[in-house]
Amino acid sequence: MLELLHIENIAVIEEADIQFRPGFNALTGETGAGKSIVIDAMGAVLGGRTSRDLIRTGAAKAFVSAEFSGVPADLPGLAENGFAPDEDGNLLLQREISGDGKNACRINGRPLTVAQLRQIGGELLNIHGQHDGTQLLDEEQHGAYLDRFGRTESPFTAYRNAYTAMTDLRNQINALQMDEAEKARRVDSLRFQIDELERAELQPGEEEELEARRNLLRNGEKYLAALTGADYCLNGDDDSAGAVGQLGDAEASLAGIRTLDNEVLEVYNRLGALQSEAYDLAETVRDLRSAFDFSPEELDAAESRADQLYRLKKKYGATVQDMLDYLDKCQKELDAIETADDTLIQLEQKLKKARKEVLTAGKSLTEARKKAASELEARIQKELRDLDMNRVRFAISFAEKEPSPDGCDMIRFLMSANAGEDLKPIAKIASGGELARIMLALKNVLAEQESIGTLVFDEVDTGVSGRAAQKVAEKLAQVSRRKQVLCVTHLPQLAAMADTHYSVEKGERKGRTFTQVVLLSRERRKEELARITGGSKVTDALLESAGELLDAASSYRETLDGVNAKK
Repeated sequence: MLELLHIENIAVIEEADIQFRPGFNALTGETGAGKSIVIDAMGAVLGGRTSRDLIRTGAAKAFVSAEFSGVPADLPGLAENGFAPDEDGNLLLQREISGDGKNACRINGRPLTVAQLRQIGGELLNIHGQHDGTQLLDEEQHGAYLDRFGRTESPFTAYRNAYTAMTDLRNQINALQMDEAEKARRVDSLRFQIDELERAELQPGEEEELEARRNLLRNGEKYLAALTGADYCLNGDDDSAGAVGQLGDAEASLAGIRTLDNEVLEVYNRLGALQSEAYDLAETVRDLRSAFDFSPEELDAAESRADQLYRLKKKYGATVQDMLDYLDKCQKELDAIETADDTLIQLEQKLKKARKEVLTAGKSLTEARKKAASELEARIQKELRDLDMNRVRFAISFAEKEPSPDGCDMIRFLMSANAGEDLKPIAKIASGGELARIMLALKNVLAEQESIGTLVFDEVDTGVSGRAAQKVAEKLAQVSRRKQVLCVTHLPQLAAMADTHYSVEKGERKGRTFTQVVLLSRERRKEELARITGGSKVTDALLESAGELLDAASSYRETLDGVNAKK
């Protein structure tokens, strides 16, 4: 459950600590006092969307933290993201929002992303806003509610896999289908490109080899002159000895005295090695010179080939390998088009089989949904009776539709508000108060199946008053015996039913508006209930009535606790 909510610089709240308690917690206050800001702060620390406008004027950043207790180690999202509650089962969520739009999020002091925070926060606390009832008007949401209740993950996953496979086949068929004129144009284009690339006789790596050869040919005369000069230096000519001959002569000069002195012997041996190395170098230079066949015709051919590759690269790819890859792609596409008729026949056969599999999986999903719908109808009907809607009938209708990503069912929630009236879509007959109570019933049923420990109701009592308001209060009290309930309300019946009551109060200090959250004693609760009931003028009669309301609520909670204790 949520133990402590700490808020800094969120809108008009400069700093506030709200220590929530088990059971039913109510927050009341005048319009504009900042109750919605408390909910916004909760949403922020759970990873919800925020805006820099949320930061209090004049502050550089805002900060929210929420401390939860009793968090199981296997809470979805924790272990897979590398987090865990401490040894006492506590988990501290923190979020800092800067004026530049940056966020810093942490769990038990360790950083994480906003997306990770949202995933984990969604398993700890659910916020039900005052406009959630309008979701019931969107019939596309009805199937999602039913799937949540029925836990249809397994048949739904099987259906979705089959539907995805069928969709992939349809996409393949659509890609192959084209009119004859378009097909002819594409075939001509592919054949032209393939012919042009094949005639070029491209070879992997030839571009680098061509560039090196072309550079050599462009400098052919300089190349030959250099080799000729080196050959002369090493081999000499008829009139002078080169380095090879001179080294040989030096070696011969020392041959007669090499045995007389060790140093002379060493020089003699070194001269022999040098003469041998020089001879090898001379042969290499001579081979290079004789191997180089320079001709203007070869240079022209190299330049022509380079120009051809340049033109082709502008059309088909930045490198020779890119062009070869493009050629392969064109050949495959041409082959696919030319064999499209045969391929289409095969794909159509596969599509028929895939559609049967989708319909089979869809039937299994429908059966699971109908079974869940029967149970959900009974559960909602019971909840509505508890909410003083005895004459309201609730039903879930099914109609077949073409397979879609969410199944083969068109699911609608129906109701009849009065005895003798036909069941009709909720959107057509439900009032605002009825929507609020039906949504509360649905949320209560869904909450029983979820591990979430804290439920927040933000003015879900809109459009509800009198006896209906009392029933809503009693229902929230029942829920609070299984889950921690936090409720922002304007109704005295709901505020009186709470185990713990907070007042959100706005004031002014040093020319700045600020909001504080105050835990109310019984006397302060009476005053707040009287204010909610009668407005700014609080009379003794209103205070007495508020006391009676608190006593009645206390008796009801004691009855609930007694029943739960017997269970």
